[in-house]
Amino acid sequence: MTETSLTNRIDLRSDTVTLPSPGMRMAMAEAPVGDDQYGEDPSINRLQERIAEMLGKEAALFMPSGTMANQTGLKLLTRPGDDVIVGDEAHVVWHESGAAAANSGVQFTVVGRGGLFTADEFRAAYKAPGHAIFPPTTLVTVENTHNRGGGVVFPQADAIAICAAARQLGVSSYLDGARLFNAAAATGRPLAELAAPFDLVSVALSKGLGCPAGSLIVGGSADIKRAVRVRRMFGGAMRQAGILAAAGLHALDHNLTRLPEDHANARVFADRLLGVSGVRLDIQTVQTNIVVFQLEDDAPDASRVVERAKERGVLVAAFGARTVRVATHLNVGRGQCERAAEILAAAIERG
Repeated sequence: MTETSLTNRIDLRSDTVTLPSPGMRMAMAEAPVGDDQYGEDPSINRLQERIAEMLGKEAALFMPSGTMANQTGLKLLTRPGDDVIVGDEAHVVWHESGAAAANSGVQFTVVGRGGLFTADEFRAAYKAPGHAIFPPTTLVTVENTHNRGGGVVFPQADAIAICAAARQLGVSSYLDGARLFNAAAATGRPLAELAAPFDLVSVALSKGLGCPAGSLIVGGSADIKRAVRVRRMFGGAMRQAGILAAAGLHALDHNLTRLPEDHANARVFADRLLGVSGVRLDIQTVQTNIVVFQLEDDAPDASRVVERAKERGVLVAAFGARTVRVATHLNVGRGQCERAAEILAAAIERG
């Protein structure tokens, strides 16, 4: 399907469906490149240095995807048989094809609700090393913003308390910050402040910033040096990857300040759905660019709603039998979101 036919529809399945702007394409075409495995790609090096500085960490490493960044974090901070504490419906559990078991041999303990949890809940789930039966807890992960939680921002006070408790217990901490740029835009907190409590942090370029690919993992120099080997083990080492880095650099210069527009559009969408019979939506979770809602038993199921909306040119995602997700992004404006909300409401109200 051509890009022209794609742009005739209103695609709200994810903020990953964006197309590079003409300016981004030009930056990619003109990017100075080299062999990244020799450390000689100037665009990659510049992006890594800039992201590390923005997040207040010593070093960063470019990754092809957010999943590879998350899997690298797990590999670095755990050993096979370890226990990892995560929030409810975490991306690393739900959306990475069982990679944590295959790559790192870890198990997960889920705590909290809606992707959020507290230091007390972390401590209650913690398993000490040396037990004859229980696997040792060696890592706690936080997802900010939380995808399946509806784009909710993880409270910074809880993040600080969780990481402090983890350090006291000898547990490492990892932040899945795929949408950390959205969290910063929503809260007004600097990226470095949001990242500060954690040992390792990942951020994605291919979501709110609109790049065609790419994430980075950020942390201490020693961990990032080890991550270079893990990335190669996972097949993620590339050569003239500066073409992708150039997209990220362009996005940092042009797409950061517009993120609040996506958040406002998501709220417009959510406000329209609140009045629809058969929809269950917690408006308090609509804090960034994601709207997740449930369909009551007397409403059509998610697959039917998705199909009806598609017939009228609106694409949304079924996140379960009765769960639908909408994600706003830089390729959909306010008018398109208003029209899409009306179409989706009609698809539900048809019964």
